[in-house]
Amino acid sequence: MKKKPAIISIFLVLLLVSVIPIASAATNTASMLYVSSVTMDPAVLYPFEQGTISITLGNSGNQSIGLSNPNIFSTTVDVTGTDTFKTMSYIASGSTITYSFLISAPPPEGNHFGIFSVEPKDGDVFHYPFLIKVDSTNIMVGISDAPQVFPLAIEKPVNLSVINPRDGKIDNIRITASGSGIKISPSEKYVSSLAAQSSLEIPFTVTPSQSANLSFHISYQSGDTDHSTDVILPINIGNDKTSAVPVVNNVVLTTKGSYYDITGDITNTGITDAKGLTVTVGSPAQATGTYAEYAIGSLSSDDAGTFEVTFTCQDLTSVPLIMRWKDAVGNDYSVTKKLNLGSELGTGGNSSASRTSGSTSVGTGGPGGSSRTGGNFGGASLFSGSRGGGISSFYPVIAAGILVVVGIVLYIKRKWLIAKFRKQ
Repeated sequence: MKKKPAIISIFLVLLLVSVIPIASAATNTASMLYVSSVTMDPAVLYPFEQGTISITLGNSGNQSIGLSNPNIFSTTVDVTGTDTFKTMSYIASGSTITYSFLISAPPPEGNHFGIFSVEPKDGDVFHYPFLIKVDSTNIMVGISDAPQVFPLAIEKPVNLSVINPRDGKIDNIRITASGSGIKISPSEKYVSSLAAQSSLEIPFTVTPSQSANLSFHISYQSGDTDHSTDVILPINIGNDKTSAVPVVNNVVLTTKGSYYDITGDITNTGITDAKGLTVTVGSPAQATGTYAEYAIGSLSSDDAGTFEVTFTCQDLTSVPLIMRWKDAVGNDYSVTKKLNLGSELGTGGNSSASRTSGSTSVGTGGPGGSSRTGGNFGGASLFSGSRGGGISSFYPVIAAGILVVVGIVLYIKRKWLIAKFRKQ
């Protein structure tokens, strides 16, 4: 009777010894698995937005491993599509396998945690924790550069700034610009992607024919979900504060027989350069002769140039001086200054005229070549010559100088001259 318990004990020991390698093998099977990557699309979810999470497993062992029932467990993340993995998959030695799940995360915003699990055919369940970010922050869009006022029918640059403050990229950015009575180029702009924590500048050119609102509609995608925002830029018509400002000074008028000759200085007091600056006169004056239109060329900011225009006119009290130029992008500008060149203007003593050898010269002063005269005259006098009048305009000065010199010589030699006359 004592032999029977001994036989049973030996059997149990043998059974236990045979089970230990099997359990050890089962445990080692799970240890051969590792996660090589976890990717989310989009990288950061909006609240309630659906995304895709893909988990790639690798097999570091020397034999194939059968896997079943892959799943994601979370108390805050909703997972769909787990029923697609009903059959067992095998991952060969040194190979990888990827499982993808559709997920969505309700509020609140912040970090949500999940656990990926899969059951090896022989071994313990494999677990891997991961993080899901939820953020409702939208992209930031604004006008980074635009004039305060827009000149009528003049092309001006406008820059739109798009900033992505999110931790994930955004895709398929489309900007559409529109406005009543406004020409916009380009009217639509496409950007394939904008990385996280980055920005971009999108240039447009705007040519308005009236005051209106310029609208920018920006649509984009986070994953497969569409989002959009809008920016409004009021277009106010006014004088261009950045354009060249030609100011006329030191104007001198001289008769040339059947026509007049006008000379003067033009100073650019504006911010930008005046390209291809030309000067002429307008109606009722008629440009004629050698300098019907005078080309100064490029006039830089704070620089000055001279001009000369020949013309005929019946009324010198209102002569339009027309200045035309272009800006750096080829926009045309024009300014007309009305000059009062009459010799008798009746402006309370602020006019003057001088006549020398049949030539009449009248100068105008003041900023911009305004029609008020006086102060800075270009007519011939004892101390100044007429601009554009030639050397003949200096004859009175030369004659007066000669007379002064002769008078001084006679005064010094008076005793000698008197003695000479007495001897005779």
